Amino acid sequence: MRFRSAIFALTSARWTEATSRASAASLMTAPAAFAAHRTVTFVVDNMTCASCPYIVKDSMAAVPGVANVTVSFEAKIATVTYDDAATNEDAIAAASMKAGYPAHPKQGSN
Repeated sequence: MRFRSAIFALTSARWTEATSRASAASLMTAPAAFAAHRTVTFVVDNMTCASCPYIVKDSMAAVPGVANVTVSFEAKIATVTYDDAATNEDAIAAASMKAGYPAHPKQGSN
């Protein structure tokens, strides 16, 4: 009987330790559950030719966390969907600025 009790105690301790680790790991990743995809429209300056939207799109899409970029040459805007846990509007605008196309969020777009 002692042998069975010892095995049960050891098995129980290992199971408790394993579930504690799993709980700790899930708590460490919990903030990601609060991340949201956001969409913002930027007014983009300096787009003067048909090639400009491709450069703006590539520069904004290169920002980690950006999921989608659509650029309109005619309207001089870029609509960006991004993960707000990974990036923000300032980082996306900075990437466009670095490529030579200053961008700022359009009023009421987000």
